[in-house]
Parts: sequence; structure tokens; C-alpha cells
Amino acid sequence: MKKERFGKWALVALICMGVSTGESYAQKHEFANYKRYAKENAELPKPSKKEKRVVFMGNSITEGWVRTHPEFFKENGYIGRGIGGQTSYQFLLRFREDVINLSPALVVINAGTNDVAQNTGPYVEDYTFGNIVSMVELARANKIKVILTSVLPTAGFRWNPSVTDVPQKIKSLNERIKAYAKANKIPYVDYYAAMLASDGVSMNPEYARPNDGVHPVSKGYDVMESLIKPAIEKAL
Repeated sequence: MKKERFGKWALVALICMGVSTGESYAQKHEFANYKRYAKENAELPKPSKKEKRVVFMGNSITEGWVRTHPEFFKENGYIGRGIGGQTSYQFLLRFREDVINLSPALVVINAGTNDVAQNTGPYVEDYTFGNIVSMVELARANKIKVILTSVLPTAGFRWNPSVTDVPQKIKSLNERIKAYAKANKIPYVDYYAAMLASDGVSMNPEYARPNDGVHPVSKGYDVMESLIKPAIEKAL
């Protein structure tokens, strides 16, 4: 009887320890990474009356773009707000801090790659698409124009090879984003078609990092710039 009672108390103690550890981790873990651009955001002055500020919201593809072609952003007055590894769930959380509060005239949204890669959990197309729609609605509610862009092509993810049917998932999400953009009169820029390899599933090796196939090299960003800049000028 005493052993049985001790066993029950031990189980309760273990459960309490587990809950305590989980709560401690949750308190320390900042999912959206607000701090990444907090300093830059605080130092950024309000746009002048004539300024038509443009913010690029994205993941490592956007972050790498700013790093690889800083002159493209500097010369055009574009602001990059990409964070490597992030999914649309995290974009949505930081959308106010990194987009709305900067008072842009337009936001370019590139989301979906890391959702499909399951960086923050199982991929559910409805949820990812819903996050993109929510960002559009937030932008429009704050009188910010939107350009939606396709997910870039890739055959798979070296950091998560267990994810299957990657090209099919990307194609399905892109078709949905494109249809939504058309129905809501939102400009849609198709990086996917312009960067697709002849195999119909991966990124053209001229445009992708070797042994990666996900992130563009300088030549790939050239292609993206040739598509996005005219779309921005037309939208503004």
C-alpha cells in the first residue's frame, strides 16, 4: 500500500516537473523574433509625404536578398524584413511591428517555403493560406497596398528530407495564392515559373545555391528583381 502511494506521488511530482520545465521554456522562447529588427524599426523615421515606402516581408530568401544585393534595396529605398527559417505563422505575428508600424505604401509578401518544410510543425495548406490572407487583410485595413509572390521552386529540403511531395505542395499553394490575388485584384508576381528548372520540379541550378536548391544565388536574385521592380512601380 505504501509503495503504491509512493508511486502515485512520484508520478505527480514528475508531471509537475514536466509542466514547470515546459512553462519555463515557453517563457524564454520568443516565437516571432520581434527583436530581430527592433533597433532598425525604432531608428527608422516616418516616411515623408512624398515617400512611397516598400517593405519586403519574408524568410531567409528575403534576408539573403538584402545581404546579396544590398544596392537593390538601398537604391530603390526598399526595406527588407526577412528572417531565416520563419514560417507564415511567425510573419503574421510580427506583421504589425515589421510592416504596419513602418507606415509603408506597399508590402511585398513571400511566404510558404518554410511552412512546406515544416519548420514550425506539420504543413497544412489551409493554415498557411489563411495566414497569407490575414496579412493581406491587415495591410488593407491600414491602407497598405500588397503584392503577393509565389513560393520559389525546389525539389526538397536538405534540412528536412522527410518532407515528401514538396513540388506538388508548392505548386498547389502557388495556384491558390494566384487565384486569391486575381479574385481580389492584388498584383501577383510569379517567381516560380521564371526560376523553374527543365525537370519541372526544382530550381534552375543557375539560380540556386549548389547542394541547396532552395536559396537563390546572385543570378537568381537578378531574375526576381526583373519581375518585382516593374510590379512595384505599377502598383504605386
